[in-house]
Amino acid sequence: MRGNGFGLVFALVVGVLATASFCANVTYDHRALVIDGKRRVLISGSIHYPRSTPEMWPDLIQKSKDGGLDVIETYVFWNMHEPVRGQYDFEGRNDLVRFVKAVAEAGLYVHLRIGPYVCAEWNYGGFPVWLHFIPGIQLRTDNEPYKAEMKRFTAKIVDMMKQEKLYASQGGPIILSQIENEYGNVAAPYGSAGKSYIKWSAGMALSLDTGVPWVMCQQADAPDPIINTCNGFYCDQFTPNSNNKPKMWTENWTGWFLSFGGSVPYRPVEDIAFSVARFYQRGGTFQNYYMYHGGTNFGRTTGGPFISTSYDYDAPIDEYGLLRQPKWGHLKDLHNILKKVEVALVATDPTITSLGSNLEAAVYKTGSVCAAFLANVGTNSDATVTFNGNSYKLPAWSVSILPDCKTVAFNTAKINSAAMIPSFLRQSLINDVDSSDSLGSAWSWINEPVGISKKDSFIKPGLLEQINTTADKSDYLWYSLSIEVKGDEPFLDGTQTDLHVESLGHALHIFINGKLVGSGKGNSGNSKVAVDIPISLVSGKNTIDLLSLTVGLQNYGSFYDKTGAGITGPVKLRSAKSGSTVDLSSQQWTYQVGLQGEELDLPSGNSKQWNSQATFPKNQPLTWYKTNFDAPAGSNPIALDFTGTGKGEAWVNGQSIGRYWPTYIAPNSGCTDTCNYRGPYNADKCRKKCGKPSQELYHVPRSWLKPTGNTLVLFEEIGGDPTQISFATRQLEKLCSHVSETHPAPADTWSSDSKSKSRSGPMVTLECPFPNQVISSIKFASFGTPSGSCGSFSHGKCSSTRALSIVQKACVGSKSCRVGVSINTFGDPCFGVPKSLAVEASCH
Repeated sequence: MRGNGFGLVFALVVGVLATASFCANVTYDHRALVIDGKRRVLISGSIHYPRSTPEMWPDLIQKSKDGGLDVIETYVFWNMHEPVRGQYDFEGRNDLVRFVKAVAEAGLYVHLRIGPYVCAEWNYGGFPVWLHFIPGIQLRTDNEPYKAEMKRFTAKIVDMMKQEKLYASQGGPIILSQIENEYGNVAAPYGSAGKSYIKWSAGMALSLDTGVPWVMCQQADAPDPIINTCNGFYCDQFTPNSNNKPKMWTENWTGWFLSFGGSVPYRPVEDIAFSVARFYQRGGTFQNYYMYHGGTNFGRTTGGPFISTSYDYDAPIDEYGLLRQPKWGHLKDLHNILKKVEVALVATDPTITSLGSNLEAAVYKTGSVCAAFLANVGTNSDATVTFNGNSYKLPAWSVSILPDCKTVAFNTAKINSAAMIPSFLRQSLINDVDSSDSLGSAWSWINEPVGISKKDSFIKPGLLEQINTTADKSDYLWYSLSIEVKGDEPFLDGTQTDLHVESLGHALHIFINGKLVGSGKGNSGNSKVAVDIPISLVSGKNTIDLLSLTVGLQNYGSFYDKTGAGITGPVKLRSAKSGSTVDLSSQQWTYQVGLQGEELDLPSGNSKQWNSQATFPKNQPLTWYKTNFDAPAGSNPIALDFTGTGKGEAWVNGQSIGRYWPTYIAPNSGCTDTCNYRGPYNADKCRKKCGKPSQELYHVPRSWLKPTGNTLVLFEEIGGDPTQISFATRQLEKLCSHVSETHPAPADTWSSDSKSKSRSGPMVTLECPFPNQVISSIKFASFGTPSGSCGSFSHGKCSSTRALSIVQKACVGSKSCRVGVSINTFGDPCFGVPKSLAVEASCH
């Protein structure tokens, strides 16, 4: 827990941001960051401001603080702030100053990761695409045009923060800044120019005189005094490149990102807690969760390519801003205990000893204060260890923390926090309409022309790379060619003719004489596309229209900025009968960047061209749809369920909620019903939703909606039925807890006072998450040997007959309750048998 002095400091900080009459001195030594002469154990979490809304920020930040965080970490997204060189945008979701001030108002610090390369599964790694077109430029290397642009933008951000007095040295919340990002992972191909670039980057950052330390992540050769930090699923074995620098972890990945066409990754909280406890056990003092709230990739901000619109990341706060339990609560308990031992952690280096094979103790002792971490890093077997003359049981792949070197206050594998099982309540998008046919009357539409329709089209010989052609102004590039086919040619002999098309990615649609005849798509592992589509040609003129599209630009890798897209060929006609081919690649192709509907600003919904008179077109490619709707009642977060549609982009009241693609199905294999947290985690270890759409639900922020008269516009590429779109309102379905007699007492009850310890023991804790909710019913309660998981608990052979009535009496009608897990509460249904309490409740 924070000391009183820290609380006073932040009361001053919040009150004097404008005048900077109070300044914090932030330095570091080999143990920790040092704030005003005091070493600190700091717990941080990433929230990216453009991935949520300003209206969501205060609640997200408060939930982070309530979860035990000290610091909010964010990247700075260059392409959002300078979409055109010299033209800046710091409004709305891009209001960086407002976000930093919101963090300060909550009494938290900020780590500002300026980069300005950010990776982040963000389009083009956060770089504005116009950088690519500066003559002579080479990105992320010792290149003068690039360094000039990087310095100009970095200096602008630093100056903006200084003008608002947001650095800790001015009385603000920013205690750290980052320059570059994970360059060490990709540096080798850049050679000596990469090494000199890193030295230049460090010097440039230091010259900006922020008054706070700078870090470089994944950069073992970070020049002094830049702190090199670790990113990964585990960083307990990391060592900084100087004994004068603290051990810091800038990205502990709480899950993994989702790709269109992929199954949904998740990371068990027992493993996250294990990784965090191991890090602090072995000398770490600053750890950041990436992500703590992932949010949403609105608009065309996704990178990858093929990164989904959801950036939920299985984070402790979910995409919609609600607590993911028990992940948030279990980590909160860990933070609570870590804060109780902060004095010991920062006072000295740990004394680490072996307790046996895969068993380890670390002790921090200063004066009369002693804290210990006991770890079992074995992946299979629980263990019993002797420490300081006492016996302790350690589950496999777990860490116990003993704040007084005697009593276990927390074990990473034993979860006290209740699980919340969410659900989505579906309701029709359009009110008072009974049938699908009637729903069509509530929609209007406009057909997007196939092929060339805009005045700015142009002709070029050969096939053009897409990004160099579109400058990423649109996902779409038309390649159009007219060919004459004579009656005696093999392509009209009545046998099959194939059109062979090869593309660098990311997807394409093929139209012959105005009709969609086939499509192709890449995937997150290989964006390239090669298709052979059977086609029918006619005698005389034939039009081949190829619509190439991107799904977010590459964001990672050495020279990733040079990764191309689009149909670069070859494009060939092949006769199945004769085997003859005609290569069309070098013909005179006509090009059109973007769609006519984009030029007409159809996403705004304001055009007068919308048609609602003729028969409503379903399952028709290249169609714009529009409807009006009222917001669902209440304040719960909402999403749109795009089941029934194909692929495209959607806008609510003119704001893009992102790309939708419910027809991209995850592989059937690779998922498991349960995931064993024991053993090293990797991004493919724990997966769900195999054989199902990667993403069906798309977040619509409440702040974007009016009570009535909202407009939804979507552009459907491949054909679908928009009348099937429905609202999905986020609800709590179940609240569950399963706690054993051997669990530690709740973390917030732990005290070094021996008398208070004797009064407390393990407890089931239940709390309804939404305001004005109470526990309405207890659906299951069993004390003894219950088994199963939330929603499928069952009684064991040993079961107290009093459990249900006792839990009902303690909990029903209350917002929260606690029930002791002991025979003192329930009696002893089976002497000598280890017992636990499992409860499932509902809130209303």
